[in-house]
Amino acid sequence: MINNDIQLHYLQSESWQIFQESLGRKVFHRQGEGWEYRAILEPTRLGLSRLYCPYGPAATSKRALANALASLDALARSHKIAFVRIQPLGYSLSTSDVRRLHLRLTNYSQPAHTWRIDTTRPLENIIADMKQNTRNLYRTHTKKGLIYEKSNDPADITRLIHLLHGVASHNQISVHPDEYFVAQAKALLPIGAASLHFITRDDETIAAALVYEDNYASYYGHAGSTQEHRKLGASTALLACIVADAHKTGKKVCDLYGVTTSTDPSHRWAGFTRFKKSFGGELYDLSPTYEYSIAPVRYTLYRVLRQLRRTLS
Repeated sequence: MINNDIQLHYLQSESWQIFQESLGRKVFHRQGEGWEYRAILEPTRLGLSRLYCPYGPAATSKRALANALASLDALARSHKIAFVRIQPLGYSLSTSDVRRLHLRLTNYSQPAHTWRIDTTRPLENIIADMKQNTRNLYRTHTKKGLIYEKSNDPADITRLIHLLHGVASHNQISVHPDEYFVAQAKALLPIGAASLHFITRDDETIAAALVYEDNYASYYGHAGSTQEHRKLGASTALLACIVADAHKTGKKVCDLYGVTTSTDPSHRWAGFTRFKKSFGGELYDLSPTYEYSIAPVRYTLYRVLRQLRRTLS
């Protein structure tokens, strides 16, 4: 009997596997004593394939992680995969562990740090920990005509997509294709693994967010709002309502997802890190992203070509 006292991240959950498989991707689920992972078979732009464990493997000890990595190694070799990308959780890797396991840090990553709010406390305590302006916006948003609503209807994903188009245009950034969000909504909302949250005013959606959910946490995912109504603080009111909803639905934490630990005010994540910290909570360290080769020659070529692409772009 396998005894796993492991808290899996949402991106290692069965729900995320269901979504990935709805995109036509192969996901391998393996577990043993003290370890578990889901590895996604991904093609790269440079013609190779990799196994990717977002926030995994999860392991309770050094030995458990070694066994998980041995499983990944065997799996990769059996499918002639060039390299593996991991973000181990549960057991913290030391510098000597990284050297011993021949792991290489890579800049590509799910965020290595997140911001979490303990939602097991009384709601009034959660709200009291928010910055004054954030707290006031939560308490007075209805007086401004801002209405909060939550939906599990996949068709409502179009309301978020519309706002994301505006955010991308205004900030000159790229977002996932519409089809990606539609697929998430179809796969995750009907099984209660995600929810949509909205702020409306005069029947217009002015802020929206997709929140991932498991039994442990609500994860603040993709969000957008209108520029025309930014002075109303709709995004702030919405996230405060999401935090309150996590409390009301019995979640232990509301995970606001990635933040930076940099103190540089010009850091590209500085703005939304300040925003997330205004809701109270604390920093939670996850893991950097590491890669290790299965086919050294092919992996080295991949790294050279990847660096060349970045240099030329």
